[in-house]
Amino acid sequence: MVIIPARDEEFSIGRAVNSLPHDSVIVVDDHSEDRTVEVARKAGAGVLQAPELAPGAVGKANACMAGARLLKSKWVLFTDADTWFEPGFLPAVVSAAEASGVAFLSIYLRPEWRTWKDALLFPYAQALFFCGVSPKSDPTSIFNGQCLLMRRDAYEFVGAHAAVMNTLTDDVKLAALARRHRLDFATVRAEGMGHVQFREPAQTIARGAFRFMAVSGTMGLTLVSAALLMALWLPVATWLYLDGEPYISAALVLWPVLLLLPWYRNPVLALAAPVAVYATLPALGAGLIAALTGGRVDWKRREV
Repeated sequence: MVIIPARDEEFSIGRAVNSLPHDSVIVVDDHSEDRTVEVARKAGAGVLQAPELAPGAVGKANACMAGARLLKSKWVLFTDADTWFEPGFLPAVVSAAEASGVAFLSIYLRPEWRTWKDALLFPYAQALFFCGVSPKSDPTSIFNGQCLLMRRDAYEFVGAHAAVMNTLTDDVKLAALARRHRLDFATVRAEGMGHVQFREPAQTIARGAFRFMAVSGTMGLTLVSAALLMALWLPVATWLYLDGEPYISAALVLWPVLLLLPWYRNPVLALAAPVAVYATLPALGAGLIAALTGGRVDWKRREV
């Protein structure tokens, strides 16, 4: 069975539900103010209203917990409303988890962009994310809640989402609980079998930076260092040019393009990658400052 927490997702929830097997989806409506409930029901999902938030609780974990309480299936897939899947995804991912013996599985899907702004900023933001995480030294750091498959008995054993209700990093905390209880967990890429739509780049990047600092100060500092080092390329290239080194300066101008080319699926778009280096700095700064000063970030009409 599949749980999709949703808040104001009328334009994406139908696609998510329709991409999964019939009668396998429960949408937990987190007090939406649009047509999310109507569209989800029309697509064939069961719809449950999320309970009111307890003090300090985060909406997504609250919705996931409410949906999971209804289920008795051996496996539960928690996925976001802005994901959708290719035919055969659900049996394939369950078979993979069964074969490997893991209790929790985080699944990375193929990122998709809606606008040119999204396509410009998000690949660079992804590159920074993977600069900050260290899967070998800390496998919990890469655990991502956009698409999580969990064996229900193990999920309930660690306390379910009730154990992570008050944190924005519920996915990482669940992986940490699994490790503490010596349950096997893993992260996989399944870009050929599913998609995730990235939206609202400024909010998403600020929230991502906030999350990084919440997970680990070291990860946050690594992210800041990588962003600042990338931002140095233009001043250095300018200085080299003014110092009479035009060829070295020209080579340095192309450096971020070549470095980020693997993250941009469109080579032409990669030529504008240097713009993303500077365009993401305000959002990164806002998220990091909020984390360091005990502030908050906006997410779907809530401060978290």
